[in-house]
Amino acid sequence: MTKPPFWDEATRDLAARDPVLSRLIAAFPGLHLARRGDPFTTLARSIVGQQISVKAAQSVWERLVAACTVRGQAVDAARLDPERVQRKRIDTLRACGLSANKASYIRDLARHFASARLDPASWPALDDESLIAALIDVKGIGRWTAEMFLMFHELRADVLPVADLGLQKAVALHYFAGERPTPAQIRALAENWQPWRSVATWYLWRSLDPVPVEY
Repeated sequence: MTKPPFWDEATRDLAARDPVLSRLIAAFPGLHLARRGDPFTTLARSIVGQQISVKAAQSVWERLVAACTVRGQAVDAARLDPERVQRKRIDTLRACGLSANKASYIRDLARHFASARLDPASWPALDDESLIAALIDVKGIGRWTAEMFLMFHELRADVLPVADLGLQKAVALHYFAGERPTPAQIRALAENWQPWRSVATWYLWRSLDPVPVEY
């Protein structure tokens, strides 16, 4: 998978500034953030996977893609078409295993893409907070989901998900002698990581789970 263009500069800079990150960067050579999937599919999968197991989410996802595929066409389990999703009845979406809320969220997301209210072509011109605001306008997408999308799909370099439990746990372990920090303490600590807070967060996650998670 292609390395983000800023990655090498970010790791050099962070290693020079922060002894903890220097050790972590050295401990995980060759790993980096990587984009996967198209924007609509990535966000739809994040909604499907909320509060259920990975196995259950995959089963629901496969049924959803099959239900939204034109008869006679090969099913591409890795992609969902917003135009087709927005035309589906809530009952049809629920029959795939979605809750009533998730069915509503998925269709709202599809409407945002089909109408270009969410237009990926415009996103490069938006700063992080503006893009987060556009994403959380969709039912079922909160700030944490939007932040994960910015990091893992848009490869934004300076996202700091202070509400993320993994980041809180890693910061407590490495910087606060095991005591859980407040969001304000995380933000203060992370001032030294700018403009590479996504990269710092990613390596702190690796200290808890060496296998990268993909969103």
